[in-house]
Amino acid sequence: MYRSHVLVCGGTGCTSSGSQKIQEKLKDEIAKAGLTEEVAVVQTGCHGLCALGPIMIVYPDATFYAMVKEEDVPEIVNEHLLKGRVVERLVYHETKGGDAIKSLNETAFYKKQHRIALRNCGVINPENIDEYIGTRGYEALGKVLTEMTQDEVIQCILDSGLRGRGGAGFPTGRKWQLAKNLVQDGGQKYVCCNADEGDPGAFMDRSVLEGDPHAVLEAMAIAGYAIGASQGYLYVRAEYPIAVERLNIAIKQAREYGLLGNNIFGTDFCFDIELRLGAGAFVCGEETALMTSIEGNRGEPRPRPPFPAVKGLFERPTILNNVETYANIAQIILNGPEWFASMGTEKSKGTKVFALGGKIKNTGLVEIPMGTTLREIIEDIGGGIPNGKKFKAAQTGGPSGGCIPAEHLDIPIDYDNLISIGSMMGSGGLIVMDEDNCMVDIAKFFLEFTVDESCGKCTPCRIGTKRLYEMLDKITKGQGTLEDLDKMEELCYYIKDNALCGLGQTAPNPVLSTLRYFRDEYVAHVVDKKCPAGVCKSLLSFVIDREKCIGCGACARQCPASAIIKTDYIGPGKKLPAMEIIKDKCLKCGACMEKCKFGAISKK
Repeated sequence: MYRSHVLVCGGTGCTSSGSQKIQEKLKDEIAKAGLTEEVAVVQTGCHGLCALGPIMIVYPDATFYAMVKEEDVPEIVNEHLLKGRVVERLVYHETKGGDAIKSLNETAFYKKQHRIALRNCGVINPENIDEYIGTRGYEALGKVLTEMTQDEVIQCILDSGLRGRGGAGFPTGRKWQLAKNLVQDGGQKYVCCNADEGDPGAFMDRSVLEGDPHAVLEAMAIAGYAIGASQGYLYVRAEYPIAVERLNIAIKQAREYGLLGNNIFGTDFCFDIELRLGAGAFVCGEETALMTSIEGNRGEPRPRPPFPAVKGLFERPTILNNVETYANIAQIILNGPEWFASMGTEKSKGTKVFALGGKIKNTGLVEIPMGTTLREIIEDIGGGIPNGKKFKAAQTGGPSGGCIPAEHLDIPIDYDNLISIGSMMGSGGLIVMDEDNCMVDIAKFFLEFTVDESCGKCTPCRIGTKRLYEMLDKITKGQGTLEDLDKMEELCYYIKDNALCGLGQTAPNPVLSTLRYFRDEYVAHVVDKKCPAGVCKSLLSFVIDREKCIGCGACARQCPASAIIKTDYIGPGKKLPAMEIIKDKCLKCGACMEKCKFGAISKK
């Protein structure tokens, strides 16, 4: 029996910051101190507060250590684990409460969250099935197989109001019902999981797979029972090596425990799961393209109808849900549909996980009840905008979403509200932007991504997004016209109405939303030939204020293009001649402005 457990984050973010070396050092130091029999080191998934990684939590006192380095480990072991004295300099400041350590749930980042999909992330060792079982894992599967009919399981999901967390928000129970009721020839049906998370800045599904893989496997088995399928496929991108490794371990363990395979829980139900690795094509997040890829073909979307519930993987009835959707299933079965439906809004029940990134203090993973306002997410949970900057916009839904301006900060976040203001839920990326972001450049960034990721199968997406990007590029170079704005808007609606799949249909959203809310920035680029945010290089120039310049030459030494020279001008009280930037040679990199300590250089 251990007296202390030390939880170390083993998610991708903390791993990239050295958490694996911290774990190894921790075990070595514990052994040196003779504490091996008293202190257990537990590798967990993501705790959510990625801005403070690597993270270490010591139980039973729940001391939260932030930004831990390998060289900090000996002090933590000798002071805290051996002598019982907390290492104050490493403690997350919000958990300090006098002589006692405050609960994490009392901190601003966590107290407005409600973790269902993320309930085990940062809590259990994802590579140990016993720890998952210890949190009521696989109890829901046992319940449905021994106590519930297929229709009762589906009705439970319908009553909960759970909608797909992959973007479109289709009712999960209805999708299962369609596949279950389809009786063809008694042949195979399939259950698929979409873990092909491709939105820039999104890492929700990855974190669930890394921190709680059995939750997804259990839910897929429940779905298999509900629709009458015996085979599942989990499609995950190969760029998620930690998630892939832990999924392989979890599947192996579940098979060994008889929780996957034949006659699960002593019943007639048989179900197994295989992994399929994707090569990182964004289009494979679309359900028919994903299924085409699983079949071994190039990932391209197929026309619908027929829908996958009728004719999906290998032309058989198939359901596909994303990772976060599955992560809610077992908890709905165990706690009842009324429990889940009591959270959220009328048409958007439960919680939603967001990957919070961009110009925000507390970057990380958050799970909030539907209906929480954008202001609460950004100011309370996210800690606000750093460096005293003003909030400008938030991009939800990645390349498929839109930019939400400050005027909608108090809108409750749910599926319908986001669509009404020109954005969408998407899978859950939430990128925050401040006054230094150019909204034309943001739209151009997402269009460039979409153009690169288009599979090329349909003309509106293949050619339409390319023409749209070219117009945006023209505007950011100061070559656009007011007529281009009208042409862009017309092209956006054409692409939305005629593209084959969701990738193309939603590709214009970043352009339409920025045109809707930030048209003045487009006009400034076109009419005034200026970028108000000072981002677009073609419309930017750096100048040196002769009166402020002391002629030290630091800017010239920093300039990679040798574009800064001395002038003949020596200002009042100055000893050296002022510097000047040769505009034709300037690369507009901004290195000179960063180097100047006297505020003599500005961009216009």
